[in-house]
Amino acid sequence: MRKWAEEHAQMALSVPGLQRYVLSFIIAEPQRPDVPDHAFTADGIAELWFESEEAMKNVLATEELKRWRAHGATFIGGIKAFLVEEHVIIAGR
Repeated sequence: MRKWAEEHAQMALSVPGLQRYVLSFIIAEPQRPDVPDHAFTADGIAELWFESEEAMKNVLATEELKRWRAHGATFIGGIKAFLVEEHVIIAGR
């Protein structure tokens, strides 16, 4: 995780148009008896934030992002990606 949290995270600063980059490291995997468990293993989750979907597509084409992704491929064992639409229910309580 050191390589991800330090070296790779610093490289994110060079990616133009990346608005926010958040790493969340999994410290426990509590199970619920009322919800089926799915086979998915990960040691962390990375969130990349962009101004818009169009901005994201533009950033994906940059050389900086290509270098950053190539670096990630040297230590990321597997990946599951999602493009999400946020719906805030409670904020700043």
